[in-house]
Amino acid sequence: MLAIIGGTGLTQLENLVITHRRVARTPYGEPSGALTFGEIGGHRVVFLARHGYGHTIPPHQVNYLANIWALKEFGVTHVVSVASVGGIHPDLVPGVLVVPDQIIDYTHGRKSTYFNGDAQPPVVHIDFTEPYCGELRELIIRASNCADESCVDHGVYACVQGPRLETAAEINRLERDGATMVGMTGMPEAALAREQGLCYAAIGVVSNYAAGRGSSKNAIDPFEVQTTLDATMARVRLVLEHLLVLHNA
Repeated sequence: MLAIIGGTGLTQLENLVITHRRVARTPYGEPSGALTFGEIGGHRVVFLARHGYGHTIPPHQVNYLANIWALKEFGVTHVVSVASVGGIHPDLVPGVLVVPDQIIDYTHGRKSTYFNGDAQPPVVHIDFTEPYCGELRELIIRASNCADESCVDHGVYACVQGPRLETAAEINRLERDGATMVGMTGMPEAALAREQGLCYAAIGVVSNYAAGRGSSKNAIDPFEVQTTLDATMARVRLVLEHLLVLHNA
């Protein structure tokens, strides 16, 4: 079964026919909210709002361990993360959809593994050479084509701590490191999904130019960010509809 984790701009799926909700209890505390089960176009799916259904949980306080554990516990095998990002690369302008293939973790202090030596093997090193599931990435790209939505089919996601936005100098540093986009929620979510054996991929929605770029040269305008997200998420929902068809084919 496929799950969708919605980030900023996607706290609910308007095209989801809800069948039931389940409140999950995990060894790692409570997830961001109840798991919402339903169907899109007749295909089963689970939805979880990463920041809570009222968008009240900041990126650094999301209980990523509980979220991923709960999804696995209720039968999820594939996870699509939808997250807003700032565009660093010149091609990643506001409104563009991007399917990253690499990630760099700049976060700190987040609980980032299930393997802490407590009732687990004392040392487990997951392979993270390719952090996103190639199979699911390919399905997302195909779904975008089916929906007549263009997407950038690669990119390096820089995951920063937040909740503040970055300085222009920090964005310059991320670009030198090879990052093409910046967000706050990609890690440890991707690594935890790998630890649980879940096929995980992401859709980045470019909501704004990163700091110091384009219209964000002097400041990032929150009104422009929200306007872009409102316009773009309808396109994302259409891509997800096609993705579910392909996933269940």
